[in-house]
Amino acid sequence: MNRAASPLFHEAQRFRQWRLRILLALPPAFFWFLLIWQVWLGHVWGKHPMSNAGVIFLLVVLSLLYLRLVTVRLDIAVFDEKVRVALRGAFWRRWISGNTIQAAKAVSYNAVRDYGGYGIRSGRLGRAYIAGGSRGVLLKLAGGEQVLLGSNRPDELAAVILRIRKPA
Repeated sequence: MNRAASPLFHEAQRFRQWRLRILLALPPAFFWFLLIWQVWLGHVWGKHPMSNAGVIFLLVVLSLLYLRLVTVRLDIAVFDEKVRVALRGAFWRRWISGNTIQAAKAVSYNAVRDYGGYGIRSGRLGRAYIAGGSRGVLLKLAGGEQVLLGSNRPDELAAVILRIRKPA
């Protein structure tokens, strides 16, 4: 497959779970508070305070990590022979060959009830890649594996996948 080939279908979805963003923001927020309290106001925090350089270093590292995590997106692309599912920003991807796809259909689901939440999930119903929403495409692969791809355009995605599949 030519890497420069343009996809037949492409969709990028952001993770929009605001509660997770708040939880992820707590460590950097604490170090912002510590920066103001210790570095700018000159008060010490605890019996064995961290150095000012240590506070600034951890603030920068945690803030960059937070920004990286909240900008991760689910990226689905369908090419001539394969489907690529990637978490952009987390440097993770999976290729699903068109030869292994036996069926693809648009479905509705409950991410928490059916798969245990958002992200890359494995459960009794198979593997799921979900950024949000309640619609996606359920793929049945050779060997009995089921894969759910969360999508804002599930009907279009299913149609494109059915065009590239090459059953054995």
